[in-house]
Amino acid sequence: MTAEVEPPVRPTLEDVAAVAGVSRATVSRVINGATTVDPALRTVVEEAVATTGYVPNRAARSLVTRRTDSVALVISERERRPDSEPFAGRMFSDPYFGRVVSGLLEVLRPAGIQMVLMLADDATSRTQLLSYLRHGHVDGVVLVTSHADDPLPQLLQETRLPAVLAGRPPLPSSLAYVEVDQQAGARLAADHLAALGRRRIGTISGPQDRPAGQVRLAGFLNALTAHGIEDVACAEGDFTHLGGAAAMRRLLAEQPGLDGVFIASDLMALGALPVLQRAGRDVPSDVAVVGFDDSSAAAACDPPLTTVRQPVEEMAAEMARLLLKQIGGPGGPSPSMVFPPTLVRRQSA
Repeated sequence: MTAEVEPPVRPTLEDVAAVAGVSRATVSRVINGATTVDPALRTVVEEAVATTGYVPNRAARSLVTRRTDSVALVISERERRPDSEPFAGRMFSDPYFGRVVSGLLEVLRPAGIQMVLMLADDATSRTQLLSYLRHGHVDGVVLVTSHADDPLPQLLQETRLPAVLAGRPPLPSSLAYVEVDQQAGARLAADHLAALGRRRIGTISGPQDRPAGQVRLAGFLNALTAHGIEDVACAEGDFTHLGGAAAMRRLLAEQPGLDGVFIASDLMALGALPVLQRAGRDVPSDVAVVGFDDSSAAAACDPPLTTVRQPVEEMAAEMARLLLKQIGGPGGPSPSMVFPPTLVRRQSA
């Protein structure tokens, strides 16, 4: 008969304490992140942890700290429609969401915090989400919402869970938020087109049931008015590649002689530029085109897209820092932050 192999004995707190020459209580305080431990003592304990190969029991630790060391990234959309592209499909095809995840992980991973992705696009999924949050499965939430009448910011506020919003909430809220100055970004686009001498200007706006779509359009039109340009053709898009193509066809039908276009997202511009080219309009000599986002779609455009950059990765990293600050302890409401946009000039304008 083959002798049974005894499973390896896992190092304990006592083993770490013996190697470090300190008490078990001191080791526990270091492992649980206490800020009152002397830095030199902390270093000795951390070296002992590495020497022994001790791995904290996360389940036991969570009973003490009441933390899960995980946060939720919640992506909220409008009610799903049978004839629309699946919600997850739209999300993963939009460069914006990948940039948000990248920025969050830049801060969360070094802190040992796991991220749970959760989608909410109807009443049932919102109910399931709130139940999950109220049962303490995560320590906090970053919420990305796309529509002005989303009930989740208010519902999330009522849970009293640490939370940060991606974008200014449409209604007054105590939740912290991080966003780019959308109006200033649209103004950069308008100023650039006007400086190029373009006067027959059109725009493909974002959807007007979304705050970003509303604010970018208003900021662009107001800035053009200041330049003495008030007759602006507008076609509403949906922030997708196909939506940008369809909106550009409508825009050309309304104003075939346009010489400048502001497109409220790079992804829509990626769909719109081939429509201009098939119509015999050269970019930029006939039509100057400016996008918004400075995402990977901008570089994929032909020609490469002049666009308004919103620093999504930096914004998401700031969301993570604000959230971890809330989780770390009470200290009053976290300050919100608004990032300035910049114009990135390429070959389209």
